[in-house]
Amino acid sequence: MHYTIDMAGMKRDLKLFPINDELQIAAFILFGDVEITKHTAAKLLEKAPEFDLILTAEAKSIPLAYEMAAQAGQNDYIIARKGIKIYMDDVISSTVRSITTDSVQTLYLGKDEADRIKGKRILIIDDVISTGESLKAIESLVEKAGGTIVGKMAVLAEGDSFNRDDIIVLAKLPLFDGKGNPIK
Repeated sequence: MHYTIDMAGMKRDLKLFPINDELQIAAFILFGDVEITKHTAAKLLEKAPEFDLILTAEAKSIPLAYEMAAQAGQNDYIIARKGIKIYMDDVISSTVRSITTDSVQTLYLGKDEADRIKGKRILIIDDVISTGESLKAIESLVEKAGGTIVGKMAVLAEGDSFNRDDIIVLAKLPLFDGKGNPIK
């Protein structure tokens, strides 16, 4: 089963995947789709507040963060990592449980990334906002690093997340019942 979505003038067919017997989600994957990545980056930038730096979580929204930074004429963006890397000193962290992940995850920033965030206007980017848990974890990292969040953006907001007034998105992605019918 598939669901066709229009993201600010560009359509894609998204495959549905079961979460349980009564709930399915449509999978939006930016990886490998240069056209939609460039398109949605441009459309999000049209709506973005003024910012100094883009921050995203590893991994699915990395192409979007890169493209938005490039189109905005910036040579920098930051990725909250899902694991501590050898080059990361004085790590700060925040935990998250996402609807698309089976277990609790921890996001990390090293001192270099935290120093780049300190005192800056941060634009948080994601591909899809579902429960908002990933956003909370990233917001916590920005707060710990001393940055100011000026906006939270995603290509899609799933289900009730679309009605939030603290995020900017391009389109609503409904949830689906077990038979593939949109429910929210």
